[in-house]
Amino acid sequence: MMKAIFPLCLLVAMLHFSAHSLTQTDHNSDQPKATDPQDRHSHEGDPLESCQRIVPSNTAFAFRFYRQAAIQEPGKNIFFSPVSISAAFALLALGSRGTSQAQVLEGLAFNLTNTREEEIHDGFCHLLLLLNRPGSQMQLRMGNTLFMDKHLKPLKTFLKDIKKLYRGKVVSSNFQNSTEAKKEINDHVKNKTRGNINQILEKLDSNTLMVIINYIYFKAYWENPFNIRGTRKDYFHVNAETSVEVKMMTRDGLYKAYSDRKLSCEVVQLPYKGDVAALFILPNEGKMKQLERTLTKDTVSKWEKSLQRWRIEVHIPKLSVSGTYDLKKILMNLGVTDVFSDQADLSGITGKLDVKVSKAAHKALLKIHENGTEAAAVTSVDIVPFSAPPVIKFNRPFLLLIVDQYTQSILFMGKIVNPTTK
Repeated sequence: MMKAIFPLCLLVAMLHFSAHSLTQTDHNSDQPKATDPQDRHSHEGDPLESCQRIVPSNTAFAFRFYRQAAIQEPGKNIFFSPVSISAAFALLALGSRGTSQAQVLEGLAFNLTNTREEEIHDGFCHLLLLLNRPGSQMQLRMGNTLFMDKHLKPLKTFLKDIKKLYRGKVVSSNFQNSTEAKKEINDHVKNKTRGNINQILEKLDSNTLMVIINYIYFKAYWENPFNIRGTRKDYFHVNAETSVEVKMMTRDGLYKAYSDRKLSCEVVQLPYKGDVAALFILPNEGKMKQLERTLTKDTVSKWEKSLQRWRIEVHIPKLSVSGTYDLKKILMNLGVTDVFSDQADLSGITGKLDVKVSKAAHKALLKIHENGTEAAAVTSVDIVPFSAPPVIKFNRPFLLLIVDQYTQSILFMGKIVNPTTK
């Protein structure tokens, strides 16, 4: 039997800090914050309701980030995990103060006049809890680890908060030996992503004092697998001049779909087992730019509401894509500048003003397969054919959203321009 490893998506977001100066003084400034968000909120109310306060901002951030990635790499595949990047930077905000903190949260699309900081951290706490929910038929593991130079002493309140709110942990590392520290961080990532990302750090600057690693690992199976016998070679039209040969999976079945006349695109939803679904969005010829410009959180909720079940024949390429991003560059374009400069105030982490973020990186990976055997696929024929159904062929650039239906969070977002690019 073929071992099915359907889409494996994963990502590592990495932030690493360097100090303006490293003073090995005693850190006695462990003053508790005026509010401990967790103590006040954590077990009040409904986790889903708490999540809903941050999900609209996370969705808005996903599209902001997407637009930046599209500007930086025109004509390239795009793939990233917005929810994972948001969580990593919200954790950074927890240790930031003043303008540094305001910029990070506003960069993540939060409106600080109508959302309190505690509500944001509380929302992430509950979101991470719900995304890591046990007993689901998919595997979704997300977490944050902070590697700190052994001479830096984090504040007790910060340690307590990142553990409670972000399920984060702090590991003391010897950054004086950068080879050893780099290996320790890469091994951690390899372990947490089940060996799928072997290296997140190629090199470590000698003045690095802190690295935040955020990882997400996702593995799920289609609710209705594709029959392997239906997969055929076909052409994917990258642009007017270029076509590439792909393995095209095909399935005739009942799918929720919507034809958006206004945005000139077709939307097809493919559910996974375990309350997660992929939205495949195919713009009409020449309409990709228009679609990218008009993507908002309202667009997606309109699609979700407008989906109706039809019998369709879908053609989707088998693919494996990855995306690697310099988060520092993208976030600086979104107005998050202080934490990367000597103006950084990360005193919530160590009680000192001498640390800034020197690097932030992000890597995500997606595999789409039939994930079923011939025998299993045969059982999922869910209609009696009597007339040929409409055909929707994803054989030119398309967008992809992987959405957790329970929290309405966008786990992954991408644009497939060329499915054969490794």
